[in-house]
Amino acid sequence: MSGRSGAGAVSGGAGRLLGIDYGSKRIGLAVSDPDGVVAVVLETFARTDDRGAARYVARVAAREEVAGLVLGEPRRLDGTRGEAAERVARFARRLEETTGLPVTLVDESLTSVEAERRLREAGADPAADPGRVDAVAAQILLQEVLDRRRRDGS
Repeated sequence: MSGRSGAGAVSGGAGRLLGIDYGSKRIGLAVSDPDGVVAVVLETFARTDDRGAARYVARVAAREEVAGLVLGEPRRLDGTRGEAAERVARFARRLEETTGLPVTLVDESLTSVEAERRLREAGADPAADPGRVDAVAAQILLQEVLDRRRRDGS
């Protein structure tokens, strides 16, 4: 597993990236363009268990021809890691084993709140389509990594 800041596996690498917003019920996905400039919402799928979810992500990663995975890591507001972050770390290890791709953990603090805000601004009701919130959250965390990578020149 690569760095927690979003630098690690995604710095300077060529190819598309897959952003993943992991949840106990659903997993949201977003993908970057080949140049690593823009993240777009891809889909949301129901999570029943980590093994099945990792296999599903592996199929999507192959279909989308991605070079790496960016997985949101839930942190407490003070930046510390709790039980949810440990679950995500276990899922990250499973993803690496299943996909053979590098996984970078990034702080996903408040991405769901921001996703809900953006959906409301667009005239959508987040409560009516919670899966859309997950996919937009994946887009937000992936876009943050892409922007940081461009800013840092890597």
